[in-house]
Amino acid sequence: MQVPAQFQYEKATSVEHALGLLGKYGPESRVVAGGHSLIPMMKLRLAQPQALIDINEVEELTRISVEEHMLRIGAMVRHAELLSSAVAGEHFPIFHDAEKLIADPVVRNRGTIGGSLCQADPSEDLSAVFAAIRGEAVIQGGEGQRVVPIREFFTGPYETVVADGELLVAVRVPIRSSASAYQKVERRAGDWAVAAAGAELRLDGDTVAEAGIGLTAVGAANFHVPEAEEFLVGGPATAERFARAGEIAAEHCQPVADQRGPVDYKRHLAATLTARALGAALARWHGRHQEA
Repeated sequence: MQVPAQFQYEKATSVEHALGLLGKYGPESRVVAGGHSLIPMMKLRLAQPQALIDINEVEELTRISVEEHMLRIGAMVRHAELLSSAVAGEHFPIFHDAEKLIADPVVRNRGTIGGSLCQADPSEDLSAVFAAIRGEAVIQGGEGQRVVPIREFFTGPYETVVADGELLVAVRVPIRSSASAYQKVERRAGDWAVAAAGAELRLDGDTVAEAGIGLTAVGAANFHVPEAEEFLVGGPATAERFARAGEIAAEHCQPVADQRGPVDYKRHLAATLTARALGAALARWHGRHQEA
């Protein structure tokens, strides 16, 4: 019978209130927003928090804004809201690429950006997206706020640097001249990725000045591949070099065989999708600068 164990329920009305409740109930409390991951785990009794802190009424976490040359996405922003955000799509079209492929409309209307990142699932799409574009997590605790690069946010499967008594309040991304894209292979529409790759490029003439590559579902450390990024920077942006960057990415990930495919197949996808994402980002870069 899928019934959660007994727990206390509290509804927070502000970030300060949520932090106070986390302090009141201690490390056995959990924050709930969309609930698409936590509630099923509670039903299976894989998670048995003593208290749930509901942050669905914390309005200050629901905004997408541009602040001081940063795109700021509140932790409570729903997937559907990020998908429909013109300002997010203008600066980072990779968000729209990924969000169109995440689960189904029911999940996208309820699930939140912060919840997806804090779940830290090894197959999470947005982890690779934010790693590719070098996002930053804004975490608030009783001592104030701290900012952690997303590339240092994950400490292992289903684990992050968010400590007891802290709350992820937003993710922000520096706005700069760049182009980005996301490519994913899934067994059926809305499924977790068999493999997926995100890429960001900034060019100086025909030379790659900056590259970001994020991978998910293939065991890339912290969802990114610095070796492939370093290979690209300083060289020409060509299909041949993108293919080689894909091969480097595949060499530096550690996929696990499961019902979605064997290791060799996932490495092949890591290489192919990395090259495709880089190619799509390059096309957007050229398109944007031709328009300018």
